[in-house]
Amino acid sequence: MRSLLLTLAITLSGFLSISQTQGISYTAVGRGVATSFVTDYHTLGINSSALGWGNEYGKNTTMGTTEFNLGFYSDSLNADKLKSLYRTIRNDIREENQNPDDWQQQQQNARDYLESGIAIDASCNWLGMAYYNKKLGGIAFNIGEHYNWYSQLGQQASSLIFEGRLSNYFDQLTVVFGTDTTMIQNNGNISQDTLDAVIEGTATVPLQLSELTNGSRIKFTWNRHYNIGYGRKILGDDSTFAIYGGIGGRFIQSMAMMDVQSDENGIRAYSAFSPSYNLNYGSVASLNPSNFTGGGAIPKPVGTGYGLDFSASARIGGFLTLSAAVNNIGSVTYTRNVYTVNDTLVTTFNLTGLEDANVTNSVENLLEEGGLFTLEGQESYKVTNAANFRLGGHLDLWKIVKLGIDVVAPFDRDHPGSLANAVYSFGGEVRPIKWLSLSAGYFGGGIYAHNIPVGINFILGGGTYEFGISSRDALTFFLDGSNSISAAFGFARVRF
Repeated sequence: MRSLLLTLAITLSGFLSISQTQGISYTAVGRGVATSFVTDYHTLGINSSALGWGNEYGKNTTMGTTEFNLGFYSDSLNADKLKSLYRTIRNDIREENQNPDDWQQQQQNARDYLESGIAIDASCNWLGMAYYNKKLGGIAFNIGEHYNWYSQLGQQASSLIFEGRLSNYFDQLTVVFGTDTTMIQNNGNISQDTLDAVIEGTATVPLQLSELTNGSRIKFTWNRHYNIGYGRKILGDDSTFAIYGGIGGRFIQSMAMMDVQSDENGIRAYSAFSPSYNLNYGSVASLNPSNFTGGGAIPKPVGTGYGLDFSASARIGGFLTLSAAVNNIGSVTYTRNVYTVNDTLVTTFNLTGLEDANVTNSVENLLEEGGLFTLEGQESYKVTNAANFRLGGHLDLWKIVKLGIDVVAPFDRDHPGSLANAVYSFGGEVRPIKWLSLSAGYFGGGIYAHNIPVGINFILGGGTYEFGISSRDALTFFLDGSNSISAAFGFARVRF
């Protein structure tokens, strides 16, 4: 797998953002609020009742593609590390001379990210379409990709991931020179040539896996959603009081899932990865009833499921909108490459440590043959979706200013892909001229501290075409203590 941080830096030059509370809506990212603001296919997974009032441009049909979001958050991230990361990767891409210690520093930064906690959220809209009719209401569909990673490792687990078989947890090292195999003491005074010849680390006083990983947590999902939603007015008149209702659903294909929790009660872990990850499970794969090796240009799913959305909105006096929604109620059942983990003594380790700053490559050191985990195949595993509850509202003032609030809370934060805690936000947009929308806001909660989202959107031809860019946290570019990198981009949205 390609270095995530390299991909991150390359993508930052074009289009990025965090997606857990605004979905694929790049316009909502810049406001920080979404529930009562979104329209057309952007409502899917947020507030499908908003399909019932169409859009403000009087267009019946909206189509869109090329919308991307990607975000990165860690308590260890700051402006200096971000600048260092950008400079190092820029020089590497340009093949310019650079300090050979730069990548080693990035690896140390990545280790800091893992120990303090790191969240990566991304989404992509491959295709979206919505149709509105005043009499029938609105219907929308879209195909989207969603990637959510959160990990926090204890110090010993982090050492094993980054140092591999050379970790100081192992007091003996097996070294091979030609046909000569020797076991030496791992005393810290070993030449680089000898370290390069190490094939295995051995602990003569081994600990249980749960002891080594105590305090560690990994939650990861990579899902493809096929969404559909419908919304309409139930009763009333917008100028006085009107009630809207909406329902939505999705078919979910999951390409990867990992759920690890290690604490004083032991370790609990399940995983399922598409063959496109090229994980070498070794001999345990042949004993796994869900073993799957099918390949292809497009990653094959290892699980399928569904999610249901329910929402309602009230529009009052032509200037106030209130909305509430429950989204993604359902589950995904994994039936391919499903593994659980046995809490065994960790005596030997064969793999090298991470060779780059890609923290998500820790999956290989955990799951592959000779790695940290002792796996056992499973026939299937069912995961409840990362469902959420939303409550929001906004004021429409003088037709040029909108101000709103949002609260988004998880049903169960322990489910893979869930928010860590409730996220609260307020924000809005102003249109100084009819073809320009400027947005800003504030949000906190979840795993985030204090973020200031900003965005700019261009609306051409009376709403016929629009594009824009936004960031979930403008503070990243101005304050040394900011903890996130984010941006969102939408290029091809048309209405007719």
